[in-house]
Amino acid sequence: MKQNIKYIFVVGGVMSGVGKGIASASMGKIIQSRGFKVTAIKIDPYVNVDAGTMNPTEHGETFVLDDGKECDQDMGNYERFLGYDLTSANYMTTGSIYQSVINKERNLEYNGSCVEVVPHIPLEILDRLNKAAIKNKAEIVMVEIGGTVGEYQNILFLEAIRMLRLKNPKDVLLALVSYLPYQGEGGELKTKPTQYAVRTLNSAGLQPDIILARAKFPLDKKRKNKIAFNCNVSEESVISAPDVENIYEVPINFERDNLSEIILKKLFLKPKKRNLTDWRKFIESIKNARGSIKIGVVGKYFGTGEFILSDSYISVIEAIKHAVYSFNKKPVIHWLNSEEFDPLINSGQNAKNLKKLKDYHGIIVPGGFGSRGVEGKIAVIKYCREHKIPFLGLCYGMQLAVVEYSRSKAGLKNANTTEVNPKTTYPVIDILPEQKKNMLEKNYGGSMRLGSYPAALKEGTIAISAYKQPLISERHRHRYEVNPRYVSILEKKGLIFSGFSPDNRLMEIIELPISKHPFFVASQFHPEFKSNPLNPHPLFKEFIRAAIKNR
Repeated sequence: MKQNIKYIFVVGGVMSGVGKGIASASMGKIIQSRGFKVTAIKIDPYVNVDAGTMNPTEHGETFVLDDGKECDQDMGNYERFLGYDLTSANYMTTGSIYQSVINKERNLEYNGSCVEVVPHIPLEILDRLNKAAIKNKAEIVMVEIGGTVGEYQNILFLEAIRMLRLKNPKDVLLALVSYLPYQGEGGELKTKPTQYAVRTLNSAGLQPDIILARAKFPLDKKRKNKIAFNCNVSEESVISAPDVENIYEVPINFERDNLSEIILKKLFLKPKKRNLTDWRKFIESIKNARGSIKIGVVGKYFGTGEFILSDSYISVIEAIKHAVYSFNKKPVIHWLNSEEFDPLINSGQNAKNLKKLKDYHGIIVPGGFGSRGVEGKIAVIKYCREHKIPFLGLCYGMQLAVVEYSRSKAGLKNANTTEVNPKTTYPVIDILPEQKKNMLEKNYGGSMRLGSYPAALKEGTIAISAYKQPLISERHRHRYEVNPRYVSILEKKGLIFSGFSPDNRLMEIIELPISKHPFFVASQFHPEFKSNPLNPHPLFKEFIRAAIKNR
């Protein structure tokens, strides 16, 4: 390992979902603001080779990078906070690491040695971290370890940290993000679970340098002192990380405890001048926002038992926020289950449920897979089109908008996507011929269009008005496309294909003219993946502009 590369490992204690991703992104942001080149890596403890096959209601959103890597949603947080695009080198899973080691063994790259879990798996992890640092030209590498300390799944990652720290003690910092539960009215923040988390780390041969104390409230001096004394860290190294109204406040909160200075000191780095000016201005604009915009998101990946899991659409949610904040407004986002609007499920209540859509300033139908809730989404799209409610469709949302328009306006009765009905008379959405061979061979990954692809925009459209340039690049994650056989039919009936591949074969954006509808736009790609707080995505901005007018 190169001595000049510094590593900050972030692990979680007490419970999952404690906020390691936001903490990692925020630490990366404040160190970046001190003039250092930072990159961020996520290590997932799953045996899945990537996040593409993980259930969104269990794992959350699958985020896609420019190079097509399907990864954990925290990669989206890193990009949004750090403000630049990451690559597949910044993401790994247990499955991908084992796969790599086994492939090397099969290729005789271990020169006949007996390959063992230790040390070869941790060494593969360290090799990947080093390569990612070099590829990103990073001085400091943030590494988030998925899961919680004490779990069997991430013990090998902790062993990799131990091995690296043993070799380069001045180049490695370990931060524990731990939760302090609050005991009811008149109670207190309890430190004992954090003490146990630290002792569990100690049993793996590791001692945290910094403890980020996640809690409902800011940490008082008494609690800081207690954690410091029992966990063998200095009091200044116990950082208060209370709940905040907006995740983008976290870097500012960390700097209140002088975290960047502490990190640089522990990594033996010379402090540089702070520059969080733009970020602070952004936070101030959020706090000074006046008026609200009410957006409905119609999806099907919300339910997990009796709870709502908004993580399934986290990039969509953040992209809405970025756009709304840019107009100095506050976002009010409601989750609408597509099955509530499905005429086959709620025939008696359907019309009444659809009327509720008028309560919203705009409606988004995001991506997804499968047939569940599809007719509900189509009913929502039709209602938005007919009642002139600003509508933005994303990926599957565009495909279903094409299905709805084909049925309602082009006379293609019962038109459908072959994903839902393989025997439909009018397959307006279908798999391209070259992809069908992959599907027959069950090579499902090979049939996906993943990562960034270029698109040309048509003059005089909402799309080119939003982007202000004739050629764009956007990220995809889908296997079905608008069937080229039906494009001219739909165009004759008034649907505009305003974005398409440079060879004019793949349709990327559809829209209706402003004379017919205030904003009816849908994209085959996922614009939400390229939105960030200081640079909202142009399609989301135009959608929110129309929603404000609709208000």
